[in-house]
Amino acid sequence: MIYLASASPRRSALLQQIDVPHEVRPVDIDETPRPDEAPARYALRLAQEKARALRATLPAGDRKPVLAADTTVALGDQILGKPADCDDAARILRRLSGRDHEVHTAVALLHERGSAARVSTSTVSFRELSDAEIDWYWRTGEPADKAGAYAVQGHGAIFVRHLAGSYSGVMGLPLYETWELLAPVLGLTDRGGA
Repeated sequence: MIYLASASPRRSALLQQIDVPHEVRPVDIDETPRPDEAPARYALRLAQEKARALRATLPAGDRKPVLAADTTVALGDQILGKPADCDDAARILRRLSGRDHEVHTAVALLHERGSAARVSTSTVSFRELSDAEIDWYWRTGEPADKAGAYAVQGHGAIFVRHLAGSYSGVMGLPLYETWELLAPVLGLTDRGGA
């Protein structure tokens, strides 16, 4: 059993997919990017801060591992967060239209023998989007709480021309990197601690 420092139903479902028993324990941290912070570094910092924030709330004797993740969508060096409203979502999606962008998802694990973290970076290519499609997509309700204003596992999949990297990472939890961190802690490899 581990704790998942996230309210994301997608992250929980991905852990279920690989049979990792977990308890969802969301945390609230300041997600303001630092000046000139690179997108991958930003995602890594937030994942590590979420894990530490949850660990700080646990009773002293609770030694269950804590897993946290953060997904950041970036166009070049610019972080594209969650849209504030319909106009903001439309602005973000117009910027992504017909272009490649990167999705960085960081995973951090704290356990009684230490800590470890990984970052998965994927490149996503969008086809050209019409204003009518962007308006329709907003009305689905899907982009409202998503980094980059889209969900690859939902309606947003129709915009993706090509994806190079981790599909589960773009969803919010890269399973390859997550398993690399968890397997040693769960006693499923010969490598010892992560």
